[in-house]
Order: sequence, then C-alpha cells, then structure tokens
Amino acid sequence: MKTITGIFCSRERAEQAFQELWATGLTQEQLSLLLPGSSAYALEAVPTTDTEQPGMGKALGAVAGGATGLSGGVLGAAVASLFLPGVGPLVVVGAALGGVIGAVAGATVGDTLEELLTTGLPRDELFVYEDALRQGRSVVVALVHDEEQAKTVMEVFAHNDVESLDAAREQWWLGLRDAEEAVYDPPSGVFAQVEQLHRSGFEAALNPRARGKSYDEVTAFLREQYPTMFLEEPFRRGYERGQAHQQGLWERYK
Repeated sequence: MKTITGIFCSRERAEQAFQELWATGLTQEQLSLLLPGSSAYALEAVPTTDTEQPGMGKALGAVAGGATGLSGGVLGAAVASLFLPGVGPLVVVGAALGGVIGAVAGATVGDTLEELLTTGLPRDELFVYEDALRQGRSVVVALVHDEEQAKTVMEVFAHNDVESLDAAREQWWLGLRDAEEAVYDPPSGVFAQVEQLHRSGFEAALNPRARGKSYDEVTAFLREQYPTMFLEEPFRRGYERGQAHQQGLWERYK
C-alpha cells in the first residue's frame, strides 16, 4: 500500500478533495483529512470497539455524527480530536492514520506524523506537513492499493488546487531564512554561499531519527544520509539550529 498526501491552502478545497475521493470508492480506512484546530467540530465520544482490521488497531473512539462542519457532511466517517506535540490541536476525519485509531476526543498522541501513519511518508518530508498544519493549511492522506487508485487521487488533488511538496518546502524555508541569516556568522563569505549546507543540516535535525539528539549521537545516521556534507561546519551549525528550532516548537505546542 502506498501513501499519497496533499497539502491544501484552502480548507474547503481539502474537504472537497476528501469527499470526491470518498465518492470514488476509497474507504474511510484509506482516507484521512487533517484540519488544524480543535473547535471545528462538536465531537461526541462513543465507546471504542475491539473489532480490528489488518494494520488498523482499534476503531476511532468518535464517529462523524458530529462532523456537520464538513461541507455537505461526510456521515459515517470516523472523527477524532487530538493534540500533536510540536504541531498543535488537530481534527482528523477518516481512519487512514493508524496511530490515531484508538484515540478519543482530546487525546495526545506521538511526537510526529510518522507515528500516525499506517504506511509512512519519507521521514525527511514529515516536517513539511507538520509545518503546513501549524500554518493553518489542511492535509489529505490517501492510502492506495494500486496505480489506478493512485492516478485517481492525483487527479482529484490536482483539480482541487493541491500545493506541491516542493512549493510547501520552499515556503517553510522562506519563513526561516531571514532569521537564520541574521544569526549566522560564517568564518568566511556570506550566508548565501553556505546556505545549502546550513539548510541541509537544519532539515536533518528535523528527521524523526535525529530529533532531540545531539550531532554526535547521530553521526552514523548523518554520515549515511549526507556523506559529502555532514563534516562541513555550516552543516553542523545548521543541525544545531534545527535542533533548537524543534525544541522551540515543542515548548510552544506542548
């Protein structure tokens, strides 16, 4: 099974994409809609069930009788409200996020989106989706069985104005770049000359395998992922800045 994830600047577009995919025959076990904030829905917790599906865990502890906030309503979709450290409060519609299947309204889960996905996204992309949610954008996750379903998802995403991952990643960095340049004091040259090394180190620190760990603790990982960069001083300084940034997010959204 493959994960396809889309970022939407408009909540309405994300909801529309979710509903269109539902209408094509994708099940709630294949779909999730992540909406920032916890007040978008009046959630009513109901007892969880012990019935399990392969790879799913317990069914969600809240159902979408209260999901009237969705445009047109998506009755029957599982709904949960949760708090994701480092990101903030979220409303999740649908059950593609396996790690939240046992959650009930108000629950706190995990430390990254990695812990919510039954089929994971690349670890070096997770911070982009987390940042999008912090910035008020919405995310749709689809688990597809084959290329035909993958094509359908991509077509639905495209005509609902999905944002490309590359564009979201660039927007994330643009939001940080000026601050990083202001605090950087390279031994030679200007920030622009070492920016890619600094940024790569910063991004490396946000990988779930590195979060909360010093440079020395993850040297083997860094050597594996950044064999030509990890020994460079700008990379190391970027890594340290990334760790400080992540810690700041944890303190702000805890």
